[in-house]
Amino acid sequence: MKPQTMRGYSDWCMLYVRFASGKSPHVMTMHKGWVALLFLLGACASVPGGGPADPSTPLLAPGEPLALPRPSDLGQSVEAAQLITASRDGQTFVFEGRISVTPERFLLVGVDSLGRRAMTVTWSDAGLEVETAPWLPPALRPGSMLADIVVLYWPEAVVRQALAPAGGTLSADAHRRSVRIGGKEVLHAERSWADGAPWTGTLRYANLAWGYEIEVQSMAASTAASQAAAP
Repeated sequence: MKPQTMRGYSDWCMLYVRFASGKSPHVMTMHKGWVALLFLLGACASVPGGGPADPSTPLLAPGEPLALPRPSDLGQSVEAAQLITASRDGQTFVFEGRISVTPERFLLVGVDSLGRRAMTVTWSDAGLEVETAPWLPPALRPGSMLADIVVLYWPEAVVRQALAPAGGTLSADAHRRSVRIGGKEVLHAERSWADGAPWTGTLRYANLAWGYEIEVQSMAASTAASQAAAP
C-alpha cells in the first residue's frame, strides 16, 4: 500500500490550518489505510503511566526506559502539525499528528486516515497519560513514541541526562542523532531543517530496537499561518 503525498507546500499549510481548527482532511482515502495504523500504533485502552508492561512506559528499546525530563526542558513553547509516514514489516501508512508543548504540558494527538482520533499522549510534571481508541490492538507503544520524540527534539544536554540511567549515549551534530545502549545503536536519525527551527522541516529516523522507520514532515504554527496567508 503506497500512501498518498501532499501536492505541495501550500497543501501542507492548509493541513495545519484545518487540523488546528479541528477540521482535519483525510490524507488517505483508502479504507485499508487504517488497518496499517492498527498494526503500528495501538494500545488497547486508556492507561496512566505505570510499570514496564504498561504501553505508556517510555521505553526507547525493550527493557530500556528513558528517564523523562520535563516538558519545560525543551526550552520553548511549540505548536506544530506533522505528516507522519511510518513503515514496519513491509507495511506503510500515513497519519496526521499535532504536537503542543508548553512549560507545563506536552500533548500529542494522532488522527487516522479516516479522520478519527487514534491516540492522545499527555505528559506533564504530574506524570504520563495515554488514551487510545478502543479499536486499536497492541502494536507500537505510545510511550515509546514519546521517548523517540524527546530523544529527537529535546536539547542534547537534556537527552544525555535522560539516557544516563539506562547507560545510553548520544552522538549528535547539526543533521543527525544516534543513540547507543550497551554499545549497540538503537536509534538513528537524519534531519533537514533550518538552524534553530526543528519544528519546521523533515526528520527521518529508524528505531532499530523496535524495528520501525518513520519520516516526519513538521510545520510550526507560525510558519503555517504565514504561508497560508500568502497570496
